[in-house]
Formats: sequence, C-alpha cells, structure tokens
Amino acid sequence: MNFKKRLFLAPMAGVTSVPFRELCRRYGADAVVTEMISANALVHNNKATLKLLNHSEEERPVGVQLFGGKTEFILGAAKLVKNDFDFIDLNFGCPAKKIIKQGAGAALLKRKNRIKEIVEAVSGLNVPLSVKIRSGIDKQHINAIEIAEICEEAGANAIFIHARTISQGYSGKADWNVIKAVKENVKIPVIGNGDIFNPIDALRMYQETKCDSLMIGRGALGNPFIFREIKSLVDKGKEMQPATLGERIKAFLSIQQRLNFNEAKAHALYFLKDFRDCSKLRLQLSTIKEREELIEALDKISNLK
Repeated sequence: MNFKKRLFLAPMAGVTSVPFRELCRRYGADAVVTEMISANALVHNNKATLKLLNHSEEERPVGVQLFGGKTEFILGAAKLVKNDFDFIDLNFGCPAKKIIKQGAGAALLKRKNRIKEIVEAVSGLNVPLSVKIRSGIDKQHINAIEIAEICEEAGANAIFIHARTISQGYSGKADWNVIKAVKENVKIPVIGNGDIFNPIDALRMYQETKCDSLMIGRGALGNPFIFREIKSLVDKGKEMQPATLGERIKAFLSIQQRLNFNEAKAHALYFLKDFRDCSKLRLQLSTIKEREELIEALDKISNLK
C-alpha cells in the first residue's frame, strides 16, 4: 500500500458506503476507507456491523477503519479483516460523545500507553497499517506530535491527522500548522485532513504543510468530482470548471438504486448543496417520502448547467 501522493476519501458514517466510495474512485480518489467499524461488535459477530465490511474490487485500494478501546478486541477484529482489505486504519480521532464514552476514538489521545499497545499488536500482523488522530485534546493540550511519534515507533506505516482538537469537534478552523509539525517530526507518510473544500484548499495544504497526501471528507459530500479537480490543479497546474448541476445529478442517479431510500435522500440533498437556485428544491426533497418522487424531481433539472 502506497500512502504517498494519494487522495483519500475519508470515512463518514452513513455516507461512505460502497456505492459512494466507488463513485469517488471513478472521479479520481486514489484510495477509500470503510465507515468506522466497532472492533467489539465485529468480534461478537454483530450482523449490522458485518454489513459495513462490504466492499468491491472497483474500490481498491480500500482500507478498513476500526475503533475500540480494548487492545484484544481491536487485534481480534484486525485478524478477521486483514486478508480482505488493502490496509487497516485505526481510529484514534473520532470526537463523538458516544465513542468517547466507550474509551475509544479520540478518548485514546489521553492514553498514550494504550495507543502504543494497540498499534504494536496490530502491526505484528504484518499488514499495511495507518492511524487516524486529531491535533489534541484542546488548544491547551496539543499532543499530535507525541502521539504520531509513538505510533511510528510502534509500527504504523502512515498517519492521518485531522487538524482539529477533540473539543472543536467539526467546528472552528483546522490548524494546518499541526500537520506541518507532525510532518517535520516523523519519517512515515503524513496525510493531512481538515478544511479541504476545493482544489485551492488542497494546493495550499500541500504547500503549507509539506504533507505527503490528503484526505477529503466533507468536501466530497455531493461532489465526488473534487478529486479530479484537485489532481488537475496540483498535478497539471490547470483549474477545471466545477461540475455542473446536471453532472452532479447524473452521478447521483448512477448510484441511487443501490442506496436505501433514507441514504438516497440524504445524498440527493448533498449533491444539490452548492447551488443557490436549488434551495427551494432542497426543501422540497426533504419532505419527499417515495423514491419515485425523488427521482422524478431530480430528472426535471438534470439538464441544468
């Protein structure tokens, strides 16, 4: 698994299922990651959790992201999935309260010894291994460099860093200086994440942090085209015209049948989010209760530019 010069699609719960991941790969993402998966639920054979392991050959390279607070569960889950995915990603960065309460996700940023123990255990499986971290606990407790160094020494092959603290959640501004500092202090690839919403943001992150790769999350919601647009600017120095409304709708329609209705409606709203003229349509779509009605409404404007 090559973690350098790659554009990764970030895992987002309820969004990055197989169809959307395939769509992002089609439009330029170099690698994708499953939605965050509970190691505890996986080793206990939870049926809903097992479904999250679904992936396709079209997605490769595809990683599986695991979270948990106990080493034995994460190691057990890693053993179950190691032969099916191109890499394993350990989540030490999720700030959701329900995850924190489990002692998992970003809660582990306060437990350096546990992080070391988990990474050492999973790296012993000899599979490509990355970790996802945050800048730190809060502005007064930025510990990304220390955590990254621990993970590197314990055997991680790459570091994904979301440049916000736990206390920030997804609010405020990402501090890219933390990504830069981590890059200057470890030898393994560093993948920057946070506030990349267009190709100019991507180019700036590369230039300002010297990171090896980028991970795109919310910037890809409703816009899988962002990956090809970033590559055009970063690799060729050419700005592409953003995808038209018609192109976005066409992309959505190509996957909608493989999504359950609630997922389809949520994705449809995302695909229309950047167009001012669609505010009324978004309001209309939010009240729709039948798939046929949803598709009919989108078909009417699929030829707009």
